[in-house]
Amino acid sequence: MNTIKDSVHDHIAVRGVAEALLDTPPVQRLRHIKQLGTVGMVYPSANHTRFEHSLGVYHLAEEALGHLGVEGPNAERVRAAALLHDVGHAPFSHNTEHLVERHTGKMHDEVHDLIERGEVARVLELHDLNPRKVADLVAGEGRFGQLVSGELDVDRMDYLVRDAHHTGVPYGTIDHGRLVRQLRFVDDSLVLAEGNVQSAESLLLARALMNPTVYNHHVARISKAMLRRGSERLIDAGVVDAETFRRWDDHDLLVALRNHEVSAGFADRLDRRDLFKRAVWAEYDDVDEALIDADHDTVLGYEADIADRVGIDPDAVVIDIQPRPSMKESTSRVVVNGEVRRLGTQSGLVDALRQAQTEQWRLGVYAPAEHTDAVGAAAESVLGLNLEALVVEVRKGMNRSLDQF
Repeated sequence: MNTIKDSVHDHIAVRGVAEALLDTPPVQRLRHIKQLGTVGMVYPSANHTRFEHSLGVYHLAEEALGHLGVEGPNAERVRAAALLHDVGHAPFSHNTEHLVERHTGKMHDEVHDLIERGEVARVLELHDLNPRKVADLVAGEGRFGQLVSGELDVDRMDYLVRDAHHTGVPYGTIDHGRLVRQLRFVDDSLVLAEGNVQSAESLLLARALMNPTVYNHHVARISKAMLRRGSERLIDAGVVDAETFRRWDDHDLLVALRNHEVSAGFADRLDRRDLFKRAVWAEYDDVDEALIDADHDTVLGYEADIADRVGIDPDAVVIDIQPRPSMKESTSRVVVNGEVRRLGTQSGLVDALRQAQTEQWRLGVYAPAEHTDAVGAAAESVLGLNLEALVVEVRKGMNRSLDQF
């Protein structure tokens, strides 16, 4: 057994198959992938890695298994899946995930190819575990897959607390100890036991507060968009294929960005934190539904049209469209008066948080500081945005604020 000192959970005892998996290359690679990608541009202490997070998820899974009374092979499979749940992440975590998905058709939790061959598969088989079944758990399949990837999963419980700890913000604080202790299986569904509506609401509230202040902070979004654009240029130019790219770590990507002409401009700006500024920052109700659902090629066409109207390089215009507001956690199940109910039907807080999420949603159009006014005006026309005349003054104020933060 290994005991590892952790910044969030204190001491984590790693045993069994998880201990044997620790030193496999896919798990060690996670030491070199930041948990929060470009959020470090905003919060300098947000340098924790997917490796630390994976240990935390393993720890909470171990505790949940104990409280649920799960032992034997089922428990070992969950331990392995918890430690391995993030091995499919591309460099800079979610920052490049949709780029990879567009080229490979695979998201980060589709890890059968990683788990069913090589050193990981060998370790699992030595512990009499079927690699395919472990990969299925990572994807959230089956009764025990809900512990690793579901509405009440230990993944979410760890990252909210860990991200709040390392950024220094108070918003991700949840009582993860109580949440883990109160997990139950009812008819193969993972639920929170009687008297835990507020515990379930705390997950929703923590996520709702972390989104605008950390995960979707405008500086993090701008730097993410620039990183993604540079990465896309590497793939489009044939510098690297998408399958190889998704197995790089952060250092591999940064070196490649700096060393190739097609991406060096983005790398230089990111290195110096000379980021694009917001030319447009549009609210949900001001954006046409067709634009929100536009595919990648359509968005590239809009960027080219805006750039052409302003007379600048298309790479100097980036349109950043968030997915439609959604709240997966609202489908969490809680026991109320002996009945299993969805949180969204039981909690009045859910509707308020849904409304807040819609109000926080923004479409961004980014450009170098010297072009933001011209790009903003062109973008309003090309994208058919229904913005008020005050947008120019608001844009100037936002960019002054951005220069200071």
